[in-house]
Amino acid sequence: MNTDNQSFDINELENKLEELIQQFNSVQHENSTLKVKQDELVKEKAKLVEKTNMARTRVEAMISRLKTMEHGT
Repeated sequence: MNTDNQSFDINELENKLEELIQQFNSVQHENSTLKVKQDELVKEKAKLVEKTNMARTRVEAMISRLKTMEHGT
């Protein structure tokens, strides 16, 4: 292997390595963004579950009151 081929191979490897580093950084940034979004969605889901449970409790209470009123008359 002569010096020109070695130099070309090293340059090619450097270019590929730089491309991999850029891809890694891009994927790492995307992963961080997705983790933040996931955390937000988990919190939002918890709030919605809480609101749904509160609404269910209120509806059940209204139904009970209606049944009581129905049987009381």
